[in-house]
Amino acid sequence: MTGPGAETKMQFLFALRSKGVTDARVLNAMEEIDRGPFVRGIFAERAYEDMPLPIACGQTISQPSVVGIMTQALQVAPRDKVLEVGTGSGYQAAILSKLARRVYTVDRHARLVREARQIFEAENLVNITTLIGDGSHGLPDQAPFDRILVTAAAEDPPGPLLAQLKIGGIMVVPVGQSDAVQTLIRVHRTEQGFDYDELRAVRFVPLLEGLGKES
Repeated sequence: MTGPGAETKMQFLFALRSKGVTDARVLNAMEEIDRGPFVRGIFAERAYEDMPLPIACGQTISQPSVVGIMTQALQVAPRDKVLEVGTGSGYQAAILSKLARRVYTVDRHARLVREARQIFEAENLVNITTLIGDGSHGLPDQAPFDRILVTAAAEDPPGPLLAQLKIGGIMVVPVGQSDAVQTLIRVHRTEQGFDYDELRAVRFVPLLEGLGKES
């Protein structure tokens, strides 16, 4: 599969910068990871536009600028172990894989996990572990994590995920009712507890418990 042309890639990166994605490592990762393979069917031709697009199981692939803002807010270091809750298309995990030592990504929809895994293998992204499961409970067996990224909206930052964050760690999570405006929150875990920063308004699918039905 051929990637975007030079002009398309330049426009893609310009759109990211104009929306506030300025971190050089994040921009490099987003230049390296082609969004094309993660967008299928009739929407494939719009893969390089800065817009969210539908994917299987009633989910979406976030618009690239939001992916960039969330990744930038996470401040991933090269030795970090990262948990992503909500694999979706796999695009966000692929970008994280270029920044972190190891990425664990979990989704309640088996189909999405299978399709993302196929792309990771095809792109030789060997430091991503994909799992089917209820991400709202995190991955206790692999905890603690240096960074946690949640790509679905919760009413509050989920307690099990906060508990699996290392001291000194960062979690980025959209918070709010699913039918209203949500706020992107960055949580720093300190020796004393948790510090919260509000970053910007966003809109994500709700974080649901349990496994999804196959479709």
